[in-house]
Amino acid sequence: MKVEIQLDAPPVDAARRAVELAGTGAAGLFTFEGPHDVFFPLVAAAGVVDVDLATNVAIALPRSPMHLANAAWDLQSMSGGRFRLGLGSQIRPHIEKRYSSTWSRPAARMRDTVLAVRAILEAWQNGTRLDYRGEFHTHTLMPPTFVPGPNPHGVPPILLGALGPVMTRTAAEVADGLLVMPFHSERHFHERTLPAVELGLARRERDGFEVVPQVIVATGRTDAELTAAATGVRALLAFYGSTPAYRPVLEVEGWAHLQEQLNALSKRGAIAEMIALVDDTMLETLAVRGTPEACAAEIVRRFGDHADRVCCYFPGYDVDLTHVRDLVAALSADTLSAAPRTAPVHR
Repeated sequence: MKVEIQLDAPPVDAARRAVELAGTGAAGLFTFEGPHDVFFPLVAAAGVVDVDLATNVAIALPRSPMHLANAAWDLQSMSGGRFRLGLGSQIRPHIEKRYSSTWSRPAARMRDTVLAVRAILEAWQNGTRLDYRGEFHTHTLMPPTFVPGPNPHGVPPILLGALGPVMTRTAAEVADGLLVMPFHSERHFHERTLPAVELGLARRERDGFEVVPQVIVATGRTDAELTAAATGVRALLAFYGSTPAYRPVLEVEGWAHLQEQLNALSKRGAIAEMIALVDDTMLETLAVRGTPEACAAEIVRRFGDHADRVCCYFPGYDVDLTHVRDLVAALSADTLSAAPRTAPVHR
């Protein structure tokens, strides 16, 4: 199983950090739309490491498909064909209040964005006339002055981040892959995510689709390391759990009542109380915890039948890079030694 690690550095430090993380044997690095731009660290990394690079995710709704296509084309070129464009919708308060943009029918908008970006990239690649007319986006003007292609490395794949059934179904219908929201449980993945994927695949007109689980990992070898890791992970789980849009994950596990409690505490800034609500059962259901080898075995058990690649987060604590290296090695070894698997969900 290939492992991708979050490139957790601002652009000014991204090249140095990318070299460190690539040294763990990770197959790829990804960025997310946090306190810094999601694309710039990858620009810095592209010239210094020979691993896959991805946005995970770039928030699509406030951006034009043309902006996304330009960034994707350039990073595909800079990385030598190792870039994947991961897109996400974000939740309504962020789109309206943080980005000052428009929110409505997010799955329909994301579908249109994926198709629009692909239409632009393929027009550049194939030298064909750009004539995309979608529900939300129209792209019909592309003078030669603005055409960068064709890209010698081909058109980069477009993946879509999703949690709910409609967005997940949309990803399986039109994107090249699904980035499974990191806040999930094994039951939610099997009972809600995979059935939605199958519905989307039934409507799909393109070949090739991959499911990429994202896993929150609390790892260490000493009691002190494991305690620090668990504390960091509990904080992230509490934050996710307070978000109304993520309530379905808690519902599946019978913890729906916790969402309202966490939300109320978040509005008071009661962070310590939020973290205290994430007990060991919740921690080990929504994340994986233990030594690198134990975490690797659990990841393979949960996702080995459905994925060849996994994205790992180490939130809220300073993970020892030797532990990351051991996790990567153990995942590869566990995958190779595992019993014969059913085929991953990609067609």
